[in-house]
Amino acid sequence: MTQNFGLYSKFPYVPRNNVEQGVSKRHRLVQALTMMLVITTFIGINAYRIVQLQLIQGEHNRERAENNRIRLTPVAASRGTIYDRKGRILASNLLSRSVYLWPQEYTPEKWSEVAAELSTVLDIPATEIIKKLEETGYNSPLPVRIISNIDRITFVALAEKAGETRGVEVRTENVRHYPNGSLAAHLIGYTGEATKEELIANPKYPMGMLVGKMGVERLANSELEGVWGNRLIEVDAKGNELQELGVESPTPGKSVKLTIDLDIQKAIEKALGNRRGAAVVINPKTGEILGMASTPTFDPSIFTGKITSQEWQRLQGATKPFLNRALQGYPPGSTFKPVTSVAAIESGKYTPDSKIATASSVTIGGISFNEHSGGYGLIGFRDALAYSSNTFYYQAAVKIGPEQISKWGRELGIGGSIDLKLLGLNGNHGQIPTPKEKETIYGEPWHIADTVTMGIGQGLVLVTPLESSVMVSTIANGGYRVQPHLLASQTNTNATKSIKTGLKPSTINTVREGLIDVVRKGTGRWLNDGKIPLSGGKTGTVELPGQSDNAMYIGFAPAYNPEIAVAVAVEEGGYGSVGAAPVAKAVFDVYFGIAPSPKEQGTGGE
Repeated sequence: MTQNFGLYSKFPYVPRNNVEQGVSKRHRLVQALTMMLVITTFIGINAYRIVQLQLIQGEHNRERAENNRIRLTPVAASRGTIYDRKGRILASNLLSRSVYLWPQEYTPEKWSEVAAELSTVLDIPATEIIKKLEETGYNSPLPVRIISNIDRITFVALAEKAGETRGVEVRTENVRHYPNGSLAAHLIGYTGEATKEELIANPKYPMGMLVGKMGVERLANSELEGVWGNRLIEVDAKGNELQELGVESPTPGKSVKLTIDLDIQKAIEKALGNRRGAAVVINPKTGEILGMASTPTFDPSIFTGKITSQEWQRLQGATKPFLNRALQGYPPGSTFKPVTSVAAIESGKYTPDSKIATASSVTIGGISFNEHSGGYGLIGFRDALAYSSNTFYYQAAVKIGPEQISKWGRELGIGGSIDLKLLGLNGNHGQIPTPKEKETIYGEPWHIADTVTMGIGQGLVLVTPLESSVMVSTIANGGYRVQPHLLASQTNTNATKSIKTGLKPSTINTVREGLIDVVRKGTGRWLNDGKIPLSGGKTGTVELPGQSDNAMYIGFAPAYNPEIAVAVAVEEGGYGSVGAAPVAKAVFDVYFGIAPSPKEQGTGGE
């Protein structure tokens, strides 16, 4: 019987599992060969691409790698708009052109040559250009702004050089715009590039960041500034953009509304004219500043570009247009007499009905102090205010002493009781020094004459127009000291909450009626013209050695439900009723909607 073993009949006996192992080895060999073929093909393709890039297109790609740059370009945020209380624009933005340099494009030596060329086109010293590059650092990957708001002629001149000089970029961006020119310049302020110190204090600020430098622009900078964005772009050797690789959009700044009334501000500045002086108008119940002017003034728009040497010299000149006179201390003269009246009655040494004999002069400490007239006989506080008797207040001051006057002056808002930081303005407090403070400040002992002159607001007493407006408001509103402020968002908040003084109602009524009598029958009677509501006020004429008298005025209206209070100081303005009171009258006319009469003014006297 023959057995059929098939495949295995020709070979010696082989176990079945060994056959399977042979098949598996052949299979792995096929896989390995296939993988080698794939890898070889892949390498071949890449080798071909390398040959193509390096040999066939090598020159082109080397040129592209050399010439093209990746740049991170800051994108400025639009600064917030500033409005007056009625929504009218006080500060906004306009499109303009600025010049930037990319520090990495050249060596320091080459930049010196480029700066010399740019200097003639931009009309700025080459040293100033180099200084900005050095402050940024020649290795900085970010651009540095060297000038803002260039004119059309400069732009054309730069465009002609664009093909010759790389690393110079003209960029369109916003520039601050003040549509009313110099109006309210000391309040609104201006912007400028962040200093080195500001950049260090604010690490998120890019080079060229614009920040508020003065006034509301500085006070509300955190709200107005916004957040800058960035663009990642590819540019060629000439700085021309080839493509945008990424963008982070900027966040615009927030708008800010002020307490200022544009109409009142215009009325103040028009009435002051070109004279040196200041005026402040506030709401006597809330402390909202409705207007604040200081003259001479300046145009904040000049800081949006390059300031000329002539402009800078004017700003530093004898007339001091940069100085905010509304926050400068002046001898207040007779406008201080309400303070002496309050101190005298509150001291307990006088009552609201007390009377003092006045005369053409009084002798105190062996010195004769004169009245500005022949005297008014035996009068009380109301008539003393109405007719502005000096001899009345000489005697009252000596009897109560300087400490009482200083104490109540501070209570009424003078000498440091106002928070100036809340305003964000550059300025000072006034002063009503006591004998001890005089010795500390001036190194001199107190003299009886210091007390006498303090009683009529001269000598060592200094009061700012802002403080005067708060002082008269405290009397007008029933004894509440208001906190002046500029931001509408601060009105009726804890930060601006009025403080109730310790004034007795009888004291307030007596002094307030005396101020109303000033307008009814006294040195300010010409303001009672029947067109505007009856007001209260006080004139002041300040004698200064070697120059003409300063004119002062404080007032409020309406007399018994005040809505507006004003303080005016005019340097070398003469009588207060002539030089200062007409400014207050112009404000009242605008506020109460009365067309002013031509050439309105006082008739002489305090």
